[in-house]
Amino acid sequence: MKRDIIGERGLCTRLRRAFLGSVAGLAMVACFNIHAAEDDAHYLALGDSVAFGYINLAGYEYLNARNFIGYPAYVGAALQLTTVNAACPGETSGSFMSSTATDDGCRSYRGGAPLHVAYPGTQLAFATGFLKSHPNTRLVTIALGGNDLILLVNGCAVAADPTGCIETGVASVLGGVASNMEAILAALRGSGYSGPLVVVSYYSPDYTDTLTTGAIAALNQTVAAVAGAYGALVADGFGAFELAASSAFAGGHTCMVGLLNASAQNQYLCDKHPSQSGQQLLAQVVENASGLQGR
Repeated sequence: MKRDIIGERGLCTRLRRAFLGSVAGLAMVACFNIHAAEDDAHYLALGDSVAFGYINLAGYEYLNARNFIGYPAYVGAALQLTTVNAACPGETSGSFMSSTATDDGCRSYRGGAPLHVAYPGTQLAFATGFLKSHPNTRLVTIALGGNDLILLVNGCAVAADPTGCIETGVASVLGGVASNMEAILAALRGSGYSGPLVVVSYYSPDYTDTLTTGAIAALNQTVAAVAGAYGALVADGFGAFELAASSAFAGGHTCMVGLLNASAQNQYLCDKHPSQSGQQLLAQVVENASGLQGR
């Protein structure tokens, strides 16, 4: 989902200049760890800020990607796999494949702060290269499309009728996501990887918001339909969060069940990114969908 750009762009640039040696060192350590564990059973996680474990307004914490813990860390630990998390905050389904496609801040983030794994090109190029060189990879997860919707919503914010603009534009966005995901899943399978490939569905930040929730549900259905053609499984993050938020107290408000990070401005409001309990819930649905538990 959308990363709130570190305004960040200026802050990231200053941090990068001030701590270039430290950031480069972290990148080298990340690369070294991957190559040092070549014989291990790997888990490759792909996606955007949700899988990355992004936290809004984290300041100097951006200098070290270890400050951000997404569901892949929990999945890897539970399944005893070496986790390689290539997710990039702000990645869209288009920018995942192309360095010139519109993104929602991924390239800006990479320009000033490290990812969990350092790589020079697109996330897809890294993923296919990794799978070809690591035949012992046991699990691949991917979550994309949330930022595609957010770009639509942001673009419609200045329209005379924002709701109508979203309702009119969502079909085109979903068509683009479907086409991109077909190409992405085909490329992942084309790398020779034949193991569990799990698509993680997006949750709604507020299930009482029918417009947003309906658009997210349609996105999930679109991606799930594509996934089946490539033998990909679906981890139902949408349903898991909906059930957790269905208590009498929360009343469908995901924030009120503690599954989202608190807002930096008001601790009783939330941004859209999962808290650690939210990440752990996503991890559980991924583990269940993978079929690797108990193996």
